[in-house]
Amino acid sequence: MHRAPLGEQDLAIIHALQIAPRMSWAEAARVLGGTPQALATRWRRLRDEGLAWVTVHPAGTGGEVIAMVEIDCLPGWRVRVARALCADPRVASVEEAARGCDLLLTVIAEDLTALSGFVLDDLRAVEGVANQRSFLATSVHRQGSSWRLRALDGPQQAALEAVALRSAREARRAGTAAPVPSRLRPIVQELARDGRATAAELARATGRNPATVRRQLATVLASGRLAFRCEVAHEHTRWPILCNWQARVPTAEHDRTAKALATLPELRLCLSTTGEANLYFTVWAESLPDLLRIERLLAERLPWLELTNSTVTLRLLKRMGWLLHADGRCTGEVVPPAVLYS
Repeated sequence: MHRAPLGEQDLAIIHALQIAPRMSWAEAARVLGGTPQALATRWRRLRDEGLAWVTVHPAGTGGEVIAMVEIDCLPGWRVRVARALCADPRVASVEEAARGCDLLLTVIAEDLTALSGFVLDDLRAVEGVANQRSFLATSVHRQGSSWRLRALDGPQQAALEAVALRSAREARRAGTAAPVPSRLRPIVQELARDGRATAAELARATGRNPATVRRQLATVLASGRLAFRCEVAHEHTRWPILCNWQARVPTAEHDRTAKALATLPELRLCLSTTGEANLYFTVWAESLPDLLRIERLLAERLPWLELTNSTVTLRLLKRMGWLLHADGRCTGEVVPPAVLYS
C-alpha cells in the first residue's frame, strides 16, 4: 500500500495528542501555532487515512490481569486463528512473530479467574491452535501510552503536560473513582472508536439526549477506569521495527532495571513477569541494525540483565483493540477490550 507521508506538523499534532489526547484544538493552537480549524482539518486527514487515532484503554486501576501468550498454530491455520483472536475482546493485541511462535497475544482479563478461563478453556477450543505458552505480568512498569514521537521541544511539552494535568483535575472534581455503570457502555464503546469525541458527537452516535450525555461523559471521565491514548501507525514513523525481548534479572534488581530501561526513548512496554524469564519489554527501533545498538547499550549499562529471547514482529494485526492494515494503518474497525466495562 502507498505510505502517506507524515510531515513535521503531522508529527507535532500526534505528539501533542500523545500528551493531552482530549484537549481542544484552541488549546493545541496556543502551543503548536496555527489556527484551531487548520489543526482540526489536519487531524481529520490523519484519522481518515488511518495514520493516527485516539482511543481508550484500561487505566490499570480495576485490578486487571495482563498476560503475554505465545500461540503455535497447526499448519495452514495461522490466518484463521489470527482472525478469530482479533475478534475476541479479551485479546488486546495480536502480532505475527518472526520466530519462536506464530502469534503473540496481549491478553487483558478482569481477574485471574477470567484469564484462566480464556487460556485453559476458550483458547484451547479455538480451531487451529496447536500449543500455547503464557506468562503473566506481575508488575507493569511502562505502557505504550507513555511512548512519545519526540517532535516537540521542551517548552511545548511542558505546556501540554500542564493542559493534561488540568484536564485530569477537572475530571476528578466531576466525580469519584468507581466502576463504569453498565448503562454507560455505549459511551465507552464510542470513545474506543474516537477518544476525542465530544458530548455532542457522542449524543448523535448513541441517540441519547445531549444534556444527559454530557453528564454521562463526566461520569466516565471521573471513573478512573479509562485512560486515553493517541496511537500512530508506527511503520510510517522513524521507528518502524517492533521487537520484543524476554530477559532474566535478579529479583532485587527489577525496579532498578525498569527505571533504567525507561530512559530508553525507544521503550514502549516493560513488564515484570512470571517464569524463568522474568522481564518482558518492547521497543520501537529505527532499523534492524539499530536493535544491535540497543542490545550493546543494555549490555554496557545493565550487565546483570540477561537477554534470553528476542522476537521481531513481522506484522501487527491488532493494537489495543484496533485492527490494522498490513502497513500498520488502522482499518477503522475496533474491538474494545472487554475490561473497559468491568
